[in-house]
This record gives sequence, structure tokens and C-alpha cells, in this order.
Amino acid sequence: MTVDGARERQVRTGGVELCVAELGDPAHPTVILVHGYPDSKEVWSAVAARLAGRFHVVLYDVRGHGRSTAPRPLRGGFTLEKLTDDFLAVADAVSPDRPVHLVGHDWGSVQAWEFVTVARAEGRIASFTSMSGPSLDHMGHWAKGRLKRPTPRAVAQLLGQGRRSWYVYALHTPVLPELAWRGPLGRRWPKLLARREKVSGDGYPTASLPSDAANGAWLYRDNVRSRLRRPRTDAYAHAPVQLITPLGDAFLSERLNDGLEQWAPGLVRRTLDARHWLPRTRPDQVAAWIGEFVTTTEAGRLPATPTGRYAQRFGGRLVLVTGAGSGIGRATALAFAESGARVVAVDRDAEAAARTAELARLLGAPETWAEPVDVTEEQAMEKLAEKVATEYGVVDVLVNNAGIGLSGSFFDTTPEDWKKVLDVNLWGVIHGCRLFGKQMAERGQGGHIVNIASAAAYLPSKALPAYSTSKAAVLMLSECLRAELAGQGIGVSAICPGFVNTNITTTARFTGVDAQEQARRQKRAARLYRLRNYPPEKVASAVLRAVVRNEAVSPVTPEARAGRLMSRVMPGALRALARMEPPL
Repeated sequence: MTVDGARERQVRTGGVELCVAELGDPAHPTVILVHGYPDSKEVWSAVAARLAGRFHVVLYDVRGHGRSTAPRPLRGGFTLEKLTDDFLAVADAVSPDRPVHLVGHDWGSVQAWEFVTVARAEGRIASFTSMSGPSLDHMGHWAKGRLKRPTPRAVAQLLGQGRRSWYVYALHTPVLPELAWRGPLGRRWPKLLARREKVSGDGYPTASLPSDAANGAWLYRDNVRSRLRRPRTDAYAHAPVQLITPLGDAFLSERLNDGLEQWAPGLVRRTLDARHWLPRTRPDQVAAWIGEFVTTTEAGRLPATPTGRYAQRFGGRLVLVTGAGSGIGRATALAFAESGARVVAVDRDAEAAARTAELARLLGAPETWAEPVDVTEEQAMEKLAEKVATEYGVVDVLVNNAGIGLSGSFFDTTPEDWKKVLDVNLWGVIHGCRLFGKQMAERGQGGHIVNIASAAAYLPSKALPAYSTSKAAVLMLSECLRAELAGQGIGVSAICPGFVNTNITTTARFTGVDAQEQARRQKRAARLYRLRNYPPEKVASAVLRAVVRNEAVSPVTPEARAGRLMSRVMPGALRALARMEPPL
């Protein structure tokens, strides 16, 4: 098995022959991808394919893995010093005149930390992207620092990482790991990966897995204990470093990266709601971040540092917001922009959408686009979904925000009124979920859908039958969709704001009254909302928080939270309040 379309060669070094695969134009910047344990270079196939159009992509099987030969004897043949020799030999073979951009996952990252901190590799590495693999030197200092000051928190962190590292102890035992990998564990590993990590198919893992894993046990035996006991004190990175941390990593605690800026000044941090095997489960996002980091480094600068609260989480993610021309939609688009997301601002008002995209760019979004679309038009939404996927990529976060207000008694609400409010408030959400949610599901790399409902979804009112019905439907749709998509790593959140000072009050319609009375009520509603003065920016913050925490339902504003509680414990009181005349 090899990477599709790759050119292969053998590089001889230190008594072994390394299988090296190349894709893309050698005249472009070279990106070397180093695999972890118990993988081979094929773990990178999806990422490599996405990078090959812009870069010269190089993958190689670490000694003893895949189609590379193993050292003899195995003991002492996998030290970090020898692995550094291998990397330098590959770099010299594929890019003799220019430094390379290095990317490592798992043990590939552990190795690469060695490469980027030893003097003999200085000048050969232009940048380093690390995933799920710490420097053993940094880890040694991290552990010693907590042992010197054994506070309850420090002890908890040590014990937590100790539990996660159970497999390290097992791999240090003689003979048993080799027997397990060449026997039942090797046969069951693909199913274990599919079940626990959602990794499967596409020629991975390869048939060489049992021998790769058996040989690779010496990575641990040759390096872990010696480095953790005597970590280097000069392990400072001599190239820019990007750290991508999966938040659901079963093997490595996020706390291992605390204080890493000491060793890698100017460190760029990214986080991703994913598990350990990022190159297989999130190749789109991984490739996007690698590409951005390589491009900016080549230009002599680091990626712009977003200022938003959740910059590590949303930097580089693709976010689409409907109804983004004003109010909650605009505030949400700008909040994601501040956190470094790429933003697609959708609104039926082309000028308003363009203005939001412009503001998002000024606030730090690396890329923004404005798309004038009416969310009620099915074919227009289908064309939008196709265009976004083709030109910008699959959306990571979808915010279905477009909505209109409608007030009036049930019998004053005409069928045309019902159709209009349901078309925007409900069908607009359905179109977004169906089209963009399907793309997320087909991509198989997770995502999040946010549907802006309302506290009116659970607060009955005789003045808002159509509006409340539409928002209650959005809330229930969100709950149902959340259940359906949970197994695919796609979260769904319903945001339920109360009274928020937006222009929906000036555009809301009132049924059963003449034009003069309607204008009076709009002005009255706008004045009341201004007096309440709850800004849409707070709703936007709740949207980002809901995505980060994967919240099912998020009531926003005190009255929305109180109403949510009353709907559960005092529904009779809410029904009594629903009979009151509105203050309009």
C-alpha cells in the first residue's frame, strides 16, 4: 500500500532504507509529514492529497515501519539521535537547498520536537506543526516542576496524565507487546480504531501494522525513561511552532502544553473538538491550518493572532451565518471573525451582507465572503450550498439566524401571514440544516449547527401564536437533529434569546391593525427594546459558548432563563401569564 499518485524512492541512512513518497511540484515549499505509532506514512494520505496542489509534500515510513527497513538489532536502533539522522537524510534528499516545513503527529511529533530543538538541524526547518505528541524533554520538565511543588492541582494533573499513559508502561514490558501486536491486538486494531476513534477505511491501517507496532515498541523503550529522567535544558525551538491540540485526546492531557511558550516563543495554538487521530478524522481542518502556517512563514510572518475569547477553537474554521446583515446575525459573524474564523455572511440584503463581511475582515477574519440569498427560496439555498462547498469548503459551523417577527391574535393572522413567518423562521432553518448539515455529515469530520430560536419557543403568549409556533418548531427540530447527528460528531444547539435590542422590532408586523396603528406599535416595541438594552453581542457570545460546550439549549437574557425554568416547574403560571395583554 502506498499513497495514491505518489512518487517513491529509497533513502539510505544509518544502516536502514527509508521509503519516501512525494507529491506535488518540487519547486514549491516542501512539507514533510512524519507519522506516529503504530502508523505508517499512509496515515497522512488524506492530508497530503489536500496539500499537494500548493506544496511539495513528502511522507516517509519511519525506520522499522511500512516499507522502510528495520535496524538490527532493534534495541538501541530507535533513539531520537538516530531518528534525527533519518530526518536530515530525507530532508537533504528531497529539499537540499531550502529548509523544509515539518509536521508531526503522535510519535512523529515527539521526534519532530527533537529535530526542531537540536543544533544540528537548525536552518533545515522553516516551521513545525505539532499534533498529539509532546517533546519528551518538555514533558520531563513539566513533570519535575509539579513534583517540586506538589499542590493538589499539580498532583491531579500528574495522576491524570499517568492514567492516560497506561500504554507506555505496557510497551516497556519485554516480549508481551510484540506477541499482542502480532496476534490478537493486530487483528482487532482496525475495529478498535473505528469504534473508539471513528477511524476506518481508505487503505488504513495497512497490512504492515503488526510488524510496525512490534518494531515501534522500541521507540518507547529507547527514549521515554531516559529523557523523562534527564530532560535536556536547551530544548528551545529554532523555528516557528504551531500546536494543534485535539480536545478529546484519550492519551494526552491538554495540561501537558502549559507553559510551552517558554520553549517555543511565538507559539501559535489551535484546538479542535476531535480525538487523537486528527490526520484521519479531520484532514480538511488539519490541512487548512498547515497550509496557512506554511504560507505565512514563507512570507516571513506568523499568522495574525485573533483577539477573540475562543481564538484557539475557531481560528481558520469556516462559519456561515444567515441573516448576517444586522442584529444578532451580524454580531455573531463578527464574534466568529474576532476569533479568527473564516466567515460567510448571508443575507437577502446584498449591501448589508457585504458590510458585515467587510467589518469581519477588519476584525481579523482571514477570509470573508458576502452572499445575498433569501433563505426561504429552496433552489437559491441549494445553489448557495453548492457554491460554498466548491469555492470555500465544507462549513464547520452553521448559524441559522434569519428570522422575522409577527404579532397578533390567532384569528387576525391570515394564512399568508402564517406562510411568510414559517417560510423564514422555520423553512429557512430547515433548508440550512438539510443542505449544509448533509455536507458536514458526508464529510465525516464533525461540525456544529446553531439554530436561533427564541424564549418564545417555550413561553406561550396570545399575542405571538405564529411567531412562537415557528420558534417552538425550531427548538424541537434542533433537539431531534441533535439526536440524529450525535453519532457523527456534529453538535446542534438551539439559542433562545429573550428581549434583545435589534432591528427586528422595526421590521416586525402586527396583524389586524391599519398601517398607522402598525407604525405606532413598531415604534413602541422598538422603544421598549431599547429601554431593555440587551445587546446582540451578548447573544453572539452565547452562540460561541454553546458551540464550544456543545450545549443543547441556551436561554439568553435573564427573562429567557427564568422562563425556561418556569416552563419546567411552573407551567401553569406561564399559561396564566400568556393571557395578559401585551404592552403595545
